[in-house]
Amino acid sequence: MRIGELAKASGVSDRTIRYYESIGLLPEPGRTPAGYRDYGSDAITRLRFVADAQTTGLSLTEIASVLELKDANTPSCDHTRELLEYHLSEIEGRIEALESTRLELRRLIGRARKLDPSDCSDPQRCQVIGAGIESQLAKRIDEH
Repeated sequence: MRIGELAKASGVSDRTIRYYESIGLLPEPGRTPAGYRDYGSDAITRLRFVADAQTTGLSLTEIASVLELKDANTPSCDHTRELLEYHLSEIEGRIEALESTRLELRRLIGRARKLDPSDCSDPQRCQVIGAGIESQLAKRIDEH
């Protein structure tokens, strides 16, 4: 099948298909006598796998590492599990940081409700946000 047919069948644009070929995610196909790319049905399966893997948070480099194992007829389950565990750990760390930030924001909102706006005399800062709070919040988010 030609690239347009593959794009339609897989839900991936022809531009993306060419890109995946250029980085080795999709093997370069054979060519017709007229020079058109000629893909087999296995290309659809591979493109769908790439799309599915991306939804799990795997990068194209990580997906390529799984496909390299598959192409070498090497079991990929342990490698894939390790990649997924890493991504889960990263997400859990970000969630923890966001929950901490949420608590701090709630504390600041509670503080803001108790403050008297007429007491705000510093022209450079808002009394709701105390010194160092911004850097603490940024640090929590940056850590994860």
